[in-house]
Amino acid sequence: MSVSRSVAADWAIAVSVTAALLVTGLSEARPATAAGLLGGALLAAGGLALAARRRAPVAVLVVTGVCAAGYQAAGFDVPAVAFLFAVYAAVRAGHRAVTVAASVALLAALPVAAMISGPYDTGQAFAQARGVLEIAWLVAAGAAGEALRQAERRAEEAERTREETARRRADEERLHLARELHDSLTHQISIIKLQAEVAVHVARRRGEPVPEALLAIQEAGREAARELRATLRALRDDDTAPPRDLDHIPELVERARAMGLDTTLTIEGQRHDVPAAVSRTAYRIVQESLTNVSRHA
Repeated sequence: MSVSRSVAADWAIAVSVTAALLVTGLSEARPATAAGLLGGALLAAGGLALAARRRAPVAVLVVTGVCAAGYQAAGFDVPAVAFLFAVYAAVRAGHRAVTVAASVALLAALPVAAMISGPYDTGQAFAQARGVLEIAWLVAAGAAGEALRQAERRAEEAERTREETARRRADEERLHLARELHDSLTHQISIIKLQAEVAVHVARRRGEPVPEALLAIQEAGREAARELRATLRALRDDDTAPPRDLDHIPELVERARAMGLDTTLTIEGQRHDVPAAVSRTAYRIVQESLTNVSRHA
C-alpha cells in the first residue's frame, strides 16, 4: 500500500471511530456544562488521534488511554474503542511491553474515573469500568496486532529468502560463465601463444632474425592469457589478481609500440584517484582503441 493510501485509510478509520464515539456519547441529553464540553472534546480527540497510529503508536496509545479515562470521569459512559485500535497498532509495531503497561494503567484508572463521574460505590464503579473496557477486548486487539506483525515478519523473511536465492543463482550463473569462457578461449589462446613461441625458438636456433610482428604476437598471447586468468578470477570473486586498470596503460603503450605503432603516452597534470570501475573502463577503452588502430591502419 502506498504512503498516500495508508494515510487516507488511517484518517478514514480515525474519522469513523470519532463519529461513533460522538454519536454514542452525545445520544443522551446533557446540560451544556464545562464537564460535558470537556468530555465531548476528549471523545473527539481520542478518535482523531488514531490518524497518527502508524507514525507514533506509543503516543497514540497514551493519548487514547488518557482521553478514555477523561471522558469517563466527565460522565460519558462510552466504550474505549479508540484505545483498542491503539492497542492493535502498538502491538503490531512491536511495543508489547508498553501496551501491557498502558492497558493495566487504564484498567486501574477507569474505576476511579467512574467514581468521579457519579455517586457509585466500588462494586458499581468496577462494573461500569468492565463495560467500558473488557479484558477480552484487550486480548483480542493485542492478539490481532501480534498476528499481523508475525505475518509481516514472515513475509519479510520470505522476501529475503527470495533475494538470497536470486543472488545465489546469479553467482552460479557467473561461475558457469567463467567455466564456459575458460573452455572456449583458453585453448585457442594457448595454441596461438605456443605457435608464436615455437616460431621464435626455431628462428633463434637457426640464427635468423626474429620478426618484430612475431615477438608482438608472442607477447600479446601471454598478455591475453594473463588477462583471461584475471577475468576468470574476477568472475569467481577472487580479488587476489584484480583486472588491469590505469596503472597498466604504460605497458599497453609499450606493447603497441613493439607491434610497430607510433605510440606515445602523455600525462598532463596530477593524477587523482578514481573508482576502480572507472579505472578498469579507461584501460579497456585505450586497449580497444590501440587494437582497432593496429587492425585497420
